[in-house]
Amino acid sequence: MIEIKTSELSDGEFNRGVFATQDIAKGELIHEAPVISYPNSEHVHIEKTLLADYAFEYGINHTAILLGYGMLFNHSYKPNATYEINFPNHTFDFYAYRDIKAGEEILINYNGDVDDNDPLWFNKDDKTE
Repeated sequence: MIEIKTSELSDGEFNRGVFATQDIAKGELIHEAPVISYPNSEHVHIEKTLLADYAFEYGINHTAILLGYGMLFNHSYKPNATYEINFPNHTFDFYAYRDIKAGEEILINYNGDVDDNDPLWFNKDDKTE
């Protein structure tokens, strides 16, 4: 259903993104990404590493690193996918927000809500946004 390919949207070292290998219907589960969670008090150590750019809020007192393809979805303010935190299963579950065509890159809004147009945490000091 999904694969990792080079993305024109990513400017990181690896320029990767998640792409649909088949048509995906609105509401369909795309991926369940297991998490490794840790207390927020330990995040100061993660902030010293590249992993800080890939950490997600995980409830009030924890942060999570996503496994699987979870950390490879790129951002868009017009996403075609969304995610929900599944605390009982310790996963982030990614769903199609609208129909997605085969070959299309699957994008989420890093702010969590599809309609949240606030500047991203790594762009808050960027006056050009």
